[in-house]
Amino acid sequence: MSKTVFCVKLQKEGPAMAFAPYPGELGQRLIENVSQEAWNLWLARQTMLINENQLSPRDPEARKFLTTEMEAFLFGDGGTVPSGYVPPADH
Repeated sequence: MSKTVFCVKLQKEGPAMAFAPYPGELGQRLIENVSQEAWNLWLARQTMLINENQLSPRDPEARKFLTTEMEAFLFGDGGTVPSGYVPPADH
């Protein structure tokens, strides 16, 4: 049986992540409070933020921005969406 967590983002029980995606205290907070499903939603949002803002994950300022957005997305108000962003239409 796989481990479950009560996900703060989705407000329901769900399968836990297999490992902490960040080191240290933030990683511990993520593994204890965020489900794999919510983490996958974050990865999609992160990709959108990188593409829409033309960020380089190697840039320390971009990494700081993405970490702040991740915490807002998973634990806070949902984070920001780039101005002018229009989600792709479903076919």
